[in-house]
Amino acid sequence: MARHKVVIIGSGFGGLFAAKSLKKADVDITIIARTSHHLFQPLLYQVATGILSGSEIAPSTREILKNQKNATILLGLVEDIDTDNKVVHWRNHNREMSTAYDTLIVAAGAGQSYFGNDHFATYAPGMKTIDDALELRARIFGAFELAEFESDPERIAKLLTFVVVGAGPTGVEMAGQIRELASHTLRKEFRNFDPRQARVILVDGAKHPLPPFGPELGEATAKALQKLNVELLMDTIVTDIDSNQVTVKNLNDGSETVIPSVCKVWAAGVQGSSLGKIIGEKTGAEVDRAGRVVVNPDLTAGNAPDVYVVGDLMFVPGVPGVAQGAIQSARFVAAQIKAKVSGNTPKQAEFVYKDKGSMATISKFQAVVKLGKVKATGFIAWLAWCFLHLLYIAGFKAQVSTLLRWTVSFLSNARSARTTTNQQLVGRLALKKLGAGSSGKLLAESPATATEETQL
Repeated sequence: MARHKVVIIGSGFGGLFAAKSLKKADVDITIIARTSHHLFQPLLYQVATGILSGSEIAPSTREILKNQKNATILLGLVEDIDTDNKVVHWRNHNREMSTAYDTLIVAAGAGQSYFGNDHFATYAPGMKTIDDALELRARIFGAFELAEFESDPERIAKLLTFVVVGAGPTGVEMAGQIRELASHTLRKEFRNFDPRQARVILVDGAKHPLPPFGPELGEATAKALQKLNVELLMDTIVTDIDSNQVTVKNLNDGSETVIPSVCKVWAAGVQGSSLGKIIGEKTGAEVDRAGRVVVNPDLTAGNAPDVYVVGDLMFVPGVPGVAQGAIQSARFVAAQIKAKVSGNTPKQAEFVYKDKGSMATISKFQAVVKLGKVKATGFIAWLAWCFLHLLYIAGFKAQVSTLLRWTVSFLSNARSARTTTNQQLVGRLALKKLGAGSSGKLLAESPATATEETQL
């Protein structure tokens, strides 16, 4: 008798933890993912600012699961799901493939949302992939390099003005690290200008940074950022972005301001994978405005009891789009599958999320932590943040390497992962143009708009 076939789409926290939780189950697992690595997304900003290399937060999925004999990994991009015949249709470049399933776990995650302004992506990359982080690293360090041979003060000021859109954890962490990079790491490395004169501007429509953390921690974060000389534009939204500037609008008085800036970072909003819409159409499940599937209490989709949605692609009231939501939902679904295969009744019929708190770093030795009613800031919060993030990095080698890098960076202000190339800078947009003008299909999806630009 053939074993129960579980197909998992995606190798993020949801996909990986679902697979690992089924290690001892009587099932055959096939993971279909468009990347060969498992990405620890919360530390992407450290790759973008030269603290960590990509390999430390994105170990090979095959290496992680090499001892799990019931797991097979396939590199491909899922394009359709036939829920009637239980078949996943996917491709690797031009090669079309199909994989049958008995149970499907969709953990395809979410990408960056530009709230209907996808053309912003050309000039303000998001922070969702290793490619995004490497492009931003090239843009950030490239801006300093270009300023070194400029003689026009206005041009130098434009190059050294960094605008970060979105004051959630990623935006706050990114703004703080760019500020520290300019104030400490690069302080003595240039002769034509003082890197400390760089401006870092954080923009958000909320009244304070880190809105989910509440007013108290939000205000504490604002004070810490201002102490670092990060400029805060709260109650402010972005209305336009081009290669040379950002236009923002104050929500209180309606006034608009144009900020000359070459390097922009987009850290606002998420959009569910395009598979969310497909699942909604095939199963009758509702899909919200962000493209997430409104799942049933047991995390199945619509009228398909054999299709589960976990992680950032699912919508469950009260469950934030963070790693814990993906991990807990993946483990819950794995338990459902194990019970089904063994003929038992699941111990838990409905998914219940347990909030284990929220954390965000502001700068070296500065962080904020919210654990239920417990709130903490400063060094103790930073230590807690470091410990928790080390704990969830996949693989002992990556944990040790990350700890060593952190020790060097935090004690000396040095950043050893500063290598950038022009290919990193222009690769995303060049691939988009290639995909638009070639009959060959690319393996990855991209929200970017093609552009003639090949520089910052």
